[in-house]
Amino acid sequence: MQVDCYGRRFRIDRKEGPLVVFLFRNLLEVKLLSKFIELMNSQQVAIVTGGGQGLGQAICRRLAEAGAHVAVVDRNAETARATVHELERLTGRPALAVHADVTVEDEVAAMVAQTVAAWGRIDLLVANAGVVISGSVTELDSAGFRRVIDVNLTGYFLCAKHVVPIMKAQRHGVIIQINSISGMRGSFGNGAYCASKAAGIGLTQSLALELAEHGIRVNAICPGHLLDSPLWVNSLYKQYAARFQITEEEVRRRYIDAVPLRRPCTYEDVCNALMFLASDRADYMTGLAINVNGGQEMR
Repeated sequence: MQVDCYGRRFRIDRKEGPLVVFLFRNLLEVKLLSKFIELMNSQQVAIVTGGGQGLGQAICRRLAEAGAHVAVVDRNAETARATVHELERLTGRPALAVHADVTVEDEVAAMVAQTVAAWGRIDLLVANAGVVISGSVTELDSAGFRRVIDVNLTGYFLCAKHVVPIMKAQRHGVIIQINSISGMRGSFGNGAYCASKAAGIGLTQSLALELAEHGIRVNAICPGHLLDSPLWVNSLYKQYAARFQITEEEVRRRYIDAVPLRRPCTYEDVCNALMFLASDRADYMTGLAINVNGGQEMR
């Protein structure tokens, strides 16, 4: 028998016909939904903090490939410019490099002003800038603790504070904080980081309640361990190997073994969730902390 599926004809066995048609249609619907979500993000104006490297850079790339205009914000001006050059080469459209420290309010205000001057609006804020300083309660000094809170929590607050007036005037906007599995539960020797991320979820929920009437949605994404990211490769493996008195490879294996799906979180995993939350397909979702961690945390 022959069946028609979204304008294409297929010859299949009659007994298997109903099942094959069902599978074809569902597969095509998934592909069409994915393409639709990407198109929903085209022509949006997005700010991504910490966009010069690692996960932030991957988010910038994914948004630009979907058609968004991207302001790449980083306290390292060189990496911000390098990311912008890559985006422009990939898409043929201009992007914006912004040198800013999210803990300095005047620089955050200037970041927003530069973005509005370039494109006239802000549709999406991705609060991705973050820092990890690990240490037990007796090892970590107060300056280190304050630094983690300042970047991960106060920086998020300042960015939201300055984009919200733009989004209110538009009656539309999306704010997404890149949080962590550590925002959902404690982590040995990472009290400062866990405190900053748990507080970030509280801030996300409070902003969602406050801004809903203005058409602004606020959500957080809680990735699992990005074991191939610069943060881990350049810093955390060494810190944890020293703390636990094991090799860096044993550190990696320990973290993978703790994941039910038995693999680390990837940039693509996080970007997939972000692209959905940024689109109108998530129009009824706000105040959520979405787990993207392979089943390691299920609350």
